[in-house]
Amino acid sequence: MSLLESSYKNVPTGIRKLLYVNWAIVLLTIAIACAGFLMLYSVAGGSVEPWLDPQLNRFGFGLFLMIAIGMVPIWFWRNVSAVGYIISLLLLVAVELFGEVRMGAQRWINLGFMVLQPSELAKITLVMFLAAYYDWLPLAKRSRPLWIAIPLAAVLVPTFLVFKQPDLGTALLLAVGGGTIIWLAGVHWAYFAVVVSAGIGTIWAVFESKGTSWQLLKDYQYDRINIFLDPSQDPLGAGYHITQAKIALGSGGVTGRGFMQGTQSGLDFLPEAHTDFIFTTLAEEFGFIGATTLLALYLLLIGFCFASALQNRDRFSSLLTLGISMTFFLYFAVNMAMVMGLAPVVGVPLPLVSYGGSAMLVLMVGFGLVQSAHIHRPR
Repeated sequence: MSLLESSYKNVPTGIRKLLYVNWAIVLLTIAIACAGFLMLYSVAGGSVEPWLDPQLNRFGFGLFLMIAIGMVPIWFWRNVSAVGYIISLLLLVAVELFGEVRMGAQRWINLGFMVLQPSELAKITLVMFLAAYYDWLPLAKRSRPLWIAIPLAAVLVPTFLVFKQPDLGTALLLAVGGGTIIWLAGVHWAYFAVVVSAGIGTIWAVFESKGTSWQLLKDYQYDRINIFLDPSQDPLGAGYHITQAKIALGSGGVTGRGFMQGTQSGLDFLPEAHTDFIFTTLAEEFGFIGATTLLALYLLLIGFCFASALQNRDRFSSLLTLGISMTFFLYFAVNMAMVMGLAPVVGVPLPLVSYGGSAMLVLMVGFGLVQSAHIHRPR
């Protein structure tokens, strides 16, 4: 316990919890979100409508959620982790049966008070469930086949349901995020060697199945792979998105064209400039300096989460914090790689920056769990 923390002993519990909040994480989430607010204002041509105003309201509510969730003891979240996971699975099944179709995909469900994308919620509840499972499981049983089957099924079931929507990007994030927790829990490396081999075999099967009766991906997903490998095949069709994104990234130079001076987004050459491709808007207007500054903020946020996890002597809290950090990392790493042409376009938003309700609120809930683990760690 630090000298500063020891001075909090006589402070009332509620106020003491606020003093224990990891304010660095709070300030970094605000800084990153502000970058998104600027970009949404710019993309709308200097207007708070239609994107900035609702985004501000969502972030304000998300910030309240983060602090409120952080005030709840971490043992409560450990105890309800299985319930949360089951609810997210039921919501994914409900999407399959009653979900709304947008842009050719069935990913959303109308709850009345909001339209939710359950696949976003599943990213957090999966991490919670796996962290609670390995907190409960004796260390000696971590690598035994029977006890590996349970977390493996827990990862594969939501991954399959999301893949069917179809949402390849989120399905990959679920699989990698879940696998990361299993690895962090200390499962033997031989299992991961089998998974890597199976992954290579799956990639082979994906390409071999194209044009057959057992084709594994949708036609548009094969188009994304082909365009990723060579965007010049169809620069005005399937390759249009990534071609325009690269033009925006390159035209920004070192310092950028200036706020609201981007031609790619301003003249509507850049598709989905307010969601998946918002990073290219920022890079065009603020250049290499602006892009690397945002990346530095992301890495700082991950660094503070990792530091909090290392300070925690509770296994559930440490695994939960590391798992949410890795989920957050995958969000921005995949999005940035996607818009730079280093990965296929898979429709992953830029966290806290892209326009959208479900992704932002779920991430703020995730950081609320990180705060709960930090506030209630043994001192």
